[in-house]
Amino acid sequence: MSSQADIDLVVFDILGTLVDEPGGLHNSIRELAPTLGTDQADDLVDLWQGHVADQQRRMLDGRRPYVDSDVVDREAAELVASKCGVTDPVAIGRLATAERRLDPWPDTVESLERLAQYFPLVGLSNASRATLTRLNAHAGLRWHYVLSAEDAQSYKPAPDVYRLAVEVADVGAPERILMVAAHAWDLRGAQSLGLGTAYVQRPVADAPLATDSFDHHAASLAELVSAILDR
Repeated sequence: MSSQADIDLVVFDILGTLVDEPGGLHNSIRELAPTLGTDQADDLVDLWQGHVADQQRRMLDGRRPYVDSDVVDREAAELVASKCGVTDPVAIGRLATAERRLDPWPDTVESLERLAQYFPLVGLSNASRATLTRLNAHAGLRWHYVLSAEDAQSYKPAPDVYRLAVEVADVGAPERILMVAAHAWDLRGAQSLGLGTAYVQRPVADAPLATDSFDHHAASLAELVSAILDR
C-alpha cells in the first residue's frame, strides 16, 4: 500500500467515483417523464449508459469517428425521450445535459478538500470539457487541474487519456501518480501506464475481479484519504 511519501499527485475519475451518475440520470429522466415508475426509470438509465458505453467502444475500435461526450449524451437523451414518447425539443435538450447536474457522493467534497492540502488534485474524465466545467461548479469539486478525454480525442481506457495525466504531473515516475476510481476497468487502464491505483467502493460501480491487484481498496473516499494521510 502506498503512503503519503510515495505520492506526488492524485488523479480522480469523476463520473460514478465522485458524483452519483446513475442517480442523477434517474432524476433527470423522471423530470422528463414524471409518470414513470422507479423501475422504468432505472431501465432507461441502463439504456442511456449502455448506449454511451457501446458508442465509446465503437470509437475506440475505429468503427466510428471520434465525437465528444456531449454528442453521445444527446443521442442517449433522444433514445430515452423516444421510449417515453416525449418530443418537446426543450425537454430533450435539458435531458441531454443531465450529466452537468450530477450531485456529489456525501464524502466527496470534504475528502477532496482534505486531500488538496497535501497533493495537487487532477480530475480525469471521459466527459467533455463543457460538461466538466458545469459539473465541477454544480458539485463543488475542488481541483488544481481538470483533464477531459476530449483533450486526447479518445476515451478511457485508451492509454492516450491516462498519458494526459502523466504529462501534466511531470513527475518522471508514473508510479508516483495515484489514480482513484470506482471502476476496476478504469484502474486497469491506469496500470497499463504504470500509475498507482486506488479502488473506492461506490453503490454502483465496476468492482475488481479476483485477478485485480490495486494499491488501495477502500469502502469510501473518506476511508481512502485517511489511509493515505494517516500512514
